[in-house]
Amino acid sequence: MAARAMLPQWLLRDEQYFPERDRDIFIDRSIRTLLTLLSRLRQREGGSEEKVRVNPGVRLGSTLLLILLLSLSRDFLFVAYAGALLLAILSVYRAELILRVLKTSLPIATFTLFVMLPSALWGNTSGLIMITLKVFFSVVAVKMFVSTAEWGSILGGLRIFMPRLFILVLDVTTRYLVLLGELSVSLLVALKLRSVGRNSRKQSSLAGVTGTLFLRSRQMAEEMYAAMECRCFTGSYPRGSTAKISAVDLVPLGVGALTVAVFAWTGMR
Repeated sequence: MAARAMLPQWLLRDEQYFPERDRDIFIDRSIRTLLTLLSRLRQREGGSEEKVRVNPGVRLGSTLLLILLLSLSRDFLFVAYAGALLLAILSVYRAELILRVLKTSLPIATFTLFVMLPSALWGNTSGLIMITLKVFFSVVAVKMFVSTAEWGSILGGLRIFMPRLFILVLDVTTRYLVLLGELSVSLLVALKLRSVGRNSRKQSSLAGVTGTLFLRSRQMAEEMYAAMECRCFTGSYPRGSTAKISAVDLVPLGVGALTVAVFAWTGMR
């Protein structure tokens, strides 16, 4: 009792601290968005569930050829042929992948329809339909290729058309996006856990997160540059072993030849 009497009164009081509630909607949404993007990037690096064993260069070339012919065509018959071809290929995939493709292509086609709507009011109805269908089928083709190809196979296909240095920059950038995304999630989670009560200066907190992320990215870039110097990197990026044309590749090659023939026939009608 004597020792208790010697203690100051403020030390003997019961602490009753009830912090004011605050909203963390922006932080929560940012964390969810980053986690979604990171899961997609990791899935892209690990490979897609739908794997088509076709030469990546053949697949990429067929996709680019179809998009090019779609943009050049002025005949509705070729656009209908391209749509029937894409829908026939799309029907082979799982329902989840079909839904993923349509979720991307339908909003873009709807936006194109609204943009081209004033031209239809002036009597250009055929142009409205043609351009909307071309945009829709082009996005479907690109989304199908991206959704069914591994990241390594996409880079393998780009190596045929792009310089080696461009492939190196693209590959390194994608990998560092994953690392910086993980660091951003960690910083936002730490900010949320350390936020007690109402914070009226959220901008300064987010500025601190952005500054820390910038400094860390610069440090990672310097470390990578030093590692490349230590390994005597000269700027050349080896292409590696290119997959040979197999019997499976004859199917997309035949479809590509048929597409060119249909384009030429519709153009000469």
